[in-house]
Amino acid sequence: HVQLVESGGGSVQAGGSLRLSCAASGNTDTTLCMGWFRQAPGREREWVATFYTDGTRHYADSVKGRFTVSQNSRSKSVSLQMNSLKPEDTGMYYCAQDHLCEWRFIRVVGGYQSWGQGTQVTVS
Repeated sequence: HVQLVESGGGSVQAGGSLRLSCAASGNTDTTLCMGWFRQAPGREREWVATFYTDGTRHYADSVKGRFTVSQNSRSKSVSLQMNSLKPEDTGMYYCAQDHLCEWRFIRVVGGYQSWGQGTQVTVS
């Protein structure tokens, strides 16, 4: 089992930047990919980005060109650099982990085994 803890959320004006981090602990050796999702009030949790341990990255169209996901292999953490933030980026951001990461499932909540508690991002 993998434990995930997100940090770095906060409030920012439109056009600003934030950097989220997700610290992983536990049985992390089996990790194949880490994902970021977000959830706005009253809406379903939506996929943002996925980072594979081979360095492959995938992004939702809504964040492509503005967000960058990366991994610090030494600290076993994953970061999400968010630039040019928009009010519609507001929500609770969650990181997730899986050891299978089938392509057809990386964009859905059910494709990940472990989840963090989330960190709030508010863009005004």
